[in-house]
Amino acid sequence: METQDLTVQFGGLRAVDNVSVNVSAGSIHGLIGPNGAGKSTLFNALSGLVPITGGDIIFDGKSVRD
Repeated sequence: METQDLTVQFGGLRAVDNVSVNVSAGSIHGLIGPNGAGKSTLFNALSGLVPITGGDIIFDGKSVRD
């Protein structure tokens, strides 16, 4: 799974700003940060619960944005 410049915006609030990550199959990663940093919003965007404003999500070599 990979994100390229992933952005999520709610009105004038940019909750996730140009996040690019690459997670290899079988690996385990953690995401830490202070309250309001956008961690939950990032996971919600990856799972399709919130629409992304910009960038792309790639899974198994294919864009899942649409």
